[in-house]
Amino acid sequence: MLELRPGCEYCDINLPPESLDAVICSFECTFCRDCAEKHLHGKCPNCGGELVRRPIRPAIKLEKFPASTVRVLREG
Repeated sequence: MLELRPGCEYCDINLPPESLDAVICSFECTFCRDCAEKHLHGKCPNCGGELVRRPIRPAIKLEKFPASTVRVLREG
C-alpha cells in the first residue's frame, strides 16, 4: 500500500492525498511536479528511477487507510 507521503522531499511543500501535483518513484520517494520537472528532470535523486504521477486514493478508502503523516526531506 502506498504511503502517500505528505510533502515534497525537495522543497517540503504540502502534498495532500488528493494532490495532482505529487509524483513518486518506485520506492515512493515523493516530490512536487514543479521540483520534479525543474530541478530533478523527471528522475529520482535517491534511486535514479522515473518519477510518475502519484495515484489518488479514494476519499472513502482514506478513512480506513490514511495517508502518512511522516515528512521525509532529502539532505543537501
